[in-house]
Amino acid sequence: MSPTWLLAPALLAQRLGVADLVDEQVTLAGEAAANGGAKALTVVGSALAGGDSIEDCDVLRTGAAGEVFDEVRAPSTVGSWLRTFTWAGVRQLDAVTRRLLRRAWSAGLGPDLSADAELTVDIDSTLCETYGLAKQGAAKFSYQHTRGYHPLVASLADTGELLHTRLRGGNANSGRGAATFVAETLSRVRDAGARGRLTLRADSGFYAGAVVSACRRAGTRFSITARKNTAIRRAIATIDDDAWTPIPYWIDGGADVAETRYTAFVGTDHETEVRLIVRRVRPTPGSQLALDVAFDYHAVITNRPGPLVEVEADHRRHAVVEHVICDLKHHSGLAHLPSGRFAANAAWLALTGIAYNLARWTAQAAELGAVTTATLRRTVIAAPGRLVHRARRLRLRLPTGWPWQQQILRALRRIAGLAPT
Repeated sequence: MSPTWLLAPALLAQRLGVADLVDEQVTLAGEAAANGGAKALTVVGSALAGGDSIEDCDVLRTGAAGEVFDEVRAPSTVGSWLRTFTWAGVRQLDAVTRRLLRRAWSAGLGPDLSADAELTVDIDSTLCETYGLAKQGAAKFSYQHTRGYHPLVASLADTGELLHTRLRGGNANSGRGAATFVAETLSRVRDAGARGRLTLRADSGFYAGAVVSACRRAGTRFSITARKNTAIRRAIATIDDDAWTPIPYWIDGGADVAETRYTAFVGTDHETEVRLIVRRVRPTPGSQLALDVAFDYHAVITNRPGPLVEVEADHRRHAVVEHVICDLKHHSGLAHLPSGRFAANAAWLALTGIAYNLARWTAQAAELGAVTTATLRRTVIAAPGRLVHRARRLRLRLPTGWPWQQQILRALRRIAGLAPT
């Protein structure tokens, strides 16, 4: 391993006080619970280096990596520490991620926090497949007939940052616990300093009155894909033929949009009047659907003002949350949930989320724009170089002509200029 691996995100973790926050907030029982901050940083560093299992933590004990990450722990020690977690400990780790978000945004590494800025929150769920029956919470089949876990994920569309995660059993439906998850996510965004308008986007798995009420209590606009139940179908049927407006689509004339007023969740405590925005799509020419289907309808309930076409198009951009999930799974340590214990895996999910956000904030400091963790690893984290001792100080020697030399130096200067917390 190059000695310069992880230098920028490791320095950022130090400036944000990741280890100290874990030591302060997370209280676990047993001998393995000691020095939680160092063990947490070992997992975070391993995920940043490309590891996706407990054994991969050993990579931080090679070469000069120990000079970048102090007090690296062995995989067996990390595994024992993770297994001491209870759900209360996981919630304490969630409090750490909340405070890290606030510290990073206060340091200027997040979105525009002004009152004029509008931020968009995307929520979704994903399946993390496992094998066998030994993992707690993953033995039952999911809706895709696979075994695994079904965590909730919330991200900020404007920057790609991870706002919140929550691990659930594999047989949980998409909406289980979604209302409290949404309320906590929106609270985190406000607590981190956002003062402008918030909008929440979600797919039909989160079409529930409790989710809408959570948004309304938080003063947040929402656009949620509606389930095509009988009431929704009846409302779509009332739209006049001349009310449809063509929209840009990959086939010319392939889609139109229209809207009507709709009262959602009638007869419940969550009853509310919303805009029902409907997109109708013509079947692809030559497909089997083209034989007997005139249109396919996709409905969205929303309280957002604005032109119909713009609101509908922005709702479809909810798909950007899939980039966050893909990055987490393939590049940020979530390819596996490595323990047999549910709480240990929930803690792993929170720690990989910290690693993912450290990568986002490092890219922000380097002014790289919207890049994946893999791109950041190739350009900044894994730059070849040497750490040398001179005058009792560590100095970094980078190769001349490295294509991203200025981005690395920019990141290091900006991170070093942050006040330690």
